[in-house]
Amino acid sequence: MLLLVKFFAAVFGFFGIIFGAFGAHRLKRILPAEVLHSFETGVKYQLYHAIVLLILGFHFEFIDFTERMIASTMIIGVFLFSFSIYALCYAKAKKINLKFLGPVTPVGGLLLMTGWGILLYYFIVR
Repeated sequence: MLLLVKFFAAVFGFFGIIFGAFGAHRLKRILPAEVLHSFETGVKYQLYHAIVLLILGFHFEFIDFTERMIASTMIIGVFLFSFSIYALCYAKAKKINLKFLGPVTPVGGLLLMTGWGILLYYFIVR
């Protein structure tokens, strides 16, 4: 699990920079400001959680169930939150109907909040 968390931290960081540049240079020309803002929110949350996962990867051993749940909810949360936003923004640019992904974004957000809540609990009880 330790290597997996560090792997996802690196992947999220790597693609966060790529998606950020893509949004700033390519999507800026074709998306309305409010859609671009949503895309940027996905990038920010992805990069924030890449940093958090990297820190956790060097701090936790992931032997404890709580530590594994923190990382798992954050990893899955980033996928659901950020990547659903990217898909929805891209679909809007290409005029593709992916509205069924709309409910996925808040589920990802709830998982991110859950990860942070479990982390808070972890710090309180330790």
